Amino acid sequence: MASGHVGEPLLAGTFVDYEVRPREYELSVAQTVLRVHSRVADLYNQPMNQVEQQLKLTIEALRERQEHELVNNRDFGLLHNADLKQRIHTRSGPPTPDDLDELLAKVWKDPGFLLAHPRTIAAFGRECSRRGIYPQSIDMQGHKVPAWRGVPLLPCNKIPISPTRTSSVLLIRPGEHDRGVVGLHQTGIPDEYEPGLSVRFMGINDQAVISYLVSTYYSAAVLVPDALAVLESVEIGREG
Repeated sequence: MASGHVGEPLLAGTFVDYEVRPREYELSVAQTVLRVHSRVADLYNQPMNQVEQQLKLTIEALRERQEHELVNNRDFGLLHNADLKQRIHTRSGPPTPDDLDELLAKVWKDPGFLLAHPRTIAAFGRECSRRGIYPQSIDMQGHKVPAWRGVPLLPCNKIPISPTRTSSVLLIRPGEHDRGVVGLHQTGIPDEYEPGLSVRFMGINDQAVISYLVSTYYSAAVLVPDALAVLESVEIGREG
């Protein structure tokens, strides 16, 4: 490329580099079999439909497992897919305002939100109070949530806490349009109950138990390295 030139110099050529064999993401699956006795389905559906209520609780449990996998899975989980250059350590152990500022410098293009374990958020609050700093709250989908530099700080109890009482903080830029982190799922699957989730009738056995196969398919992809950053070795077991 050339700039600031005058006259008619010979311009250098360029090209856009790309991966010849880009990574392919296979959708992971979480499944369970919901079993309901036909007697329950026949006699105890008023005032609430027992099958629907049990299915609702089953789906909630599957979604919890899905969230855990999206954070912790060795293949596609966010904690294991951050680029090495996007990983930093705390300066002194506990999560300080300086640490989060350093993390924000890693995803400076349209950062979406921070994810941390609730106990990590509490530790960050203590460090702010120690310095006489009071993080602002912002409105997010009708709820007040803590924020740092205008970036929401959201709780996620799926981020693990190690036996040595350390954890991590994730900074994410979401969305395909912004070349960020995207969730992957398949829609239009047979017996679809929710997007990417199916409920399939498996039959009734000799004990009059009705079975339903509940499946959800999911994965996650980091489109460019600077869409995800991780603050590691965050101590939550001490205040100083």
